[in-house]
Amino acid sequence: MFSRSHPYTLAVVALVTSALFTQLSAQSADPRDELLGLWKAKRLGNSGAARPLMIQRNGANYTADIMGYTIPVTINNGELSFELPSRAAGFRGRVVGNTIRAIWFSAPVGELGSGTPVILTPKGVNTWSGQVAPAEGTQTFYLLVTKKSDGTLAALMRNLESDFGGLIGVRGLVRRGDAISVVGGRNPADTVLLTGTYDSADKVMTINIASRGGSFDFRRDDDPVSDFYPRGKNPGRYVYRQPPALSDGWTTASVAEVGIDRAGIERGVQRIIDMSMDSINAPQVHALLIARNGKLVLEEYFHGEHRDKPHNERSAAKSVSATIIGAAMLAGAPFKLSTPVYQVMNGGAFPANLEQRKRAMTLENLMTMSSGYFCDDNNDDAPGNEDQMWEKQTDFLKFTLGLPMAFAPGDTSIYCSVNPNLALGMAGRAAGESPFYLFDRLVATPMGINKYIWPIDRARNPYGGGGMGLIARDFIKFGQLMLDGGTWHGQRILSADFVHRAGSTLMKIAGRDYGLLWWPQSFTVGGRTIRGYAALGNGGQIVMVFPELQLVVATNGGSYGSRGWRFVGGELLTDFVLPAVLANPRS
Repeated sequence: MFSRSHPYTLAVVALVTSALFTQLSAQSADPRDELLGLWKAKRLGNSGAARPLMIQRNGANYTADIMGYTIPVTINNGELSFELPSRAAGFRGRVVGNTIRAIWFSAPVGELGSGTPVILTPKGVNTWSGQVAPAEGTQTFYLLVTKKSDGTLAALMRNLESDFGGLIGVRGLVRRGDAISVVGGRNPADTVLLTGTYDSADKVMTINIASRGGSFDFRRDDDPVSDFYPRGKNPGRYVYRQPPALSDGWTTASVAEVGIDRAGIERGVQRIIDMSMDSINAPQVHALLIARNGKLVLEEYFHGEHRDKPHNERSAAKSVSATIIGAAMLAGAPFKLSTPVYQVMNGGAFPANLEQRKRAMTLENLMTMSSGYFCDDNNDDAPGNEDQMWEKQTDFLKFTLGLPMAFAPGDTSIYCSVNPNLALGMAGRAAGESPFYLFDRLVATPMGINKYIWPIDRARNPYGGGGMGLIARDFIKFGQLMLDGGTWHGQRILSADFVHRAGSTLMKIAGRDYGLLWWPQSFTVGGRTIRGYAALGNGGQIVMVFPELQLVVATNGGSYGSRGWRFVGGELLTDFVLPAVLANPRS
């Protein structure tokens, strides 16, 4: 005969059983599972906030008022300049008409930084005011962690600004207690790339990324519209929309108005939106713009990029340097493609005892990468390697002039970014004014380009070898300028002959056609070969010009450390954009 249990006794048994089950489950749970999923870390740059600036004139003297400081302004040959206390940043500009047009340097002399434009307008008598807006310097990281069949953790790191995870080859994550290691590398065997900790109570991974500013706190990103994805985790169907008309010089139209198949363009944009992001080689398309017959007909952004944000154009900015050089020639600066480099850079006469190969070097040699310098960007042992120059050198122009020679000028073209940088410096030296002012006066002002970020060396020279930041609607203007034979809205900026030579095959670099800092290219679509030329930059920065189709295509991307950039320079054009244009029998 069994006795009935008391309800209180049953409750105690249930609680004990539940506690034991929870304890056993916790003991058997894999601690690595806590790290599965998508994580995000973001740090805003400290220098990105706009600051009011006022300059006042009192007789022959000027003073600047910024950040609570009143600073005397130095005047030298018509140029106004001042430095913040401790020389933390600086200003250089000049009066043009009734405005002051200037460059703001984000770092002191002797440190790497960037230059951004400043326009000060009159505010009363002898007073000018405006905003100083340095580059933001924001860094955004995503970490996607999944479990492999053997129980180890796979990891994919995205960095929207520079694809840092792809560059260092992140492949996995290891957890030992509270310590975590990010592993991977360029070799098959995994090595520890980054280290950090995991706080299980707050669910935060803190990873030290020293080269990007220190420690970053990663938290789970469960946002369905996360910028990790092109347009969110579960995007809908894309519907084409005509770009808005703004006060930036672009006339806009629909794709149908310029003879482009709307359905074909929609398929192309949908392909970008639907792209899976679970591979390091997944294309990171940030922007896609199309202009035809001089009208902007497509403008789309992805991964959180937007119309007003400058994008690093990497080596596509070499073609911007070409534009500045060509514009300076047309404006009457006393130099041409056949002008000797060392003669201009030495004030009009060759330096004494200069070797013959350097005496023979011309501007065209610099612009076709055939200077003969020992400066291969793909060879870490080359004295003129770009990466090593950025790490160690102060004045890039002076450094380049002192490089040893490897070939006779004009014999061999090797990809080498010191060449276009020296070419830009040569334009400034010949014109007798900084390339900052040449760009502002001859290119940016007539083309309506008011926002840009220009990398500078430690001597505050603008860098002409790449890395300029431009908004996409301005980036594509350089292709339209070339397509229109060197004119923008009827105003001639480049000579027609310069445009022709720039887009023609003058040399070959590693078997690829090269002009004057532009790349001639051909695409075959439906048995038809379409010829054009492009400004090309790592990661998917492209302005592609197709003269026979009256077409310009521009992209921005973030595939700096992976093969994803091949999509925008290949499949996007051959499978979507060009077929949509060629669908019109008149194209």
